[in-house]
Amino acid sequence: MIFAIDKISPTYWKVSFNHPPINVFDGEFSRQLIPLMNELEANEALQVVVFESANPDFFIAHAELINPGDYPKGPGRTGLSASWPDIAKRLEQAPFASIAVIRGRARGLGSEFAQAFDMRFASKEKAILGQPEVGIGSFPGGGGLERLHLLTGKARALEILVSGEDYDADTAAQYGWVNRALPDAELDGFVDHLARRIASFDKPAIAAIKAALNERAELPKNEHLMDTQTRFFQSLATPHVQKRIKALLEKGLHQPGDVEMNLGKYL
Repeated sequence: MIFAIDKISPTYWKVSFNHPPINVFDGEFSRQLIPLMNELEANEALQVVVFESANPDFFIAHAELINPGDYPKGPGRTGLSASWPDIAKRLEQAPFASIAVIRGRARGLGSEFAQAFDMRFASKEKAILGQPEVGIGSFPGGGGLERLHLLTGKARALEILVSGEDYDADTAAQYGWVNRALPDAELDGFVDHLARRIASFDKPAIAAIKAALNERAELPKNEHLMDTQTRFFQSLATPHVQKRIKALLEKGLHQPGDVEMNLGKYL
């Protein structure tokens, strides 16, 4: 199993995930994420959920690029693709607060995974974020085009998206990509204190605050998310993208090693 749930209290759950070797978001990751999201939504007492990786080097490396047809087919509960956009939308709309704890690399869909949570906190020493899709001749297909600029503003989002660079936690916090960058030794304690505090309040208030913010914010439109995902998968089949992916695979993409640890310099 990729996901393990620690039910700290009826109102506070912590989810740890581990998909060796580098936490690639692939079809199996997606298939196991769907019933987990169903369980979270079905729990009427849940007020806050924290997600963290069990791999200190990789939060989520990126999407699986070798077999893109392996993702779940068809729409999810929101009408969006069940493979990921549906889960992201449901996290945004859920009546509980969601928090991502980022250690290691969160690139591409790993960054987009974190963007779907209500809050993100990153390790100063260990977190690296990036949107490297431009380096394979493509663009973010999992919500980065729709969500990143809501966090960072247009100019910084454009910098991130067209540079393909790796960004450290301090810069990510300065840009608004994450809420805060914290010393690694303090990260878990800070998030646990915040989660327990949220869990101590009344769920109707938490749900009302999220719902009101969602009504007033410019959340991504379903049609934009679906169009982007469709065009992203189409781009993966084009010759120039296939050529760049093949070159990266030959250097060590998808495998533990220097390419995945320092992907920005290999693009």
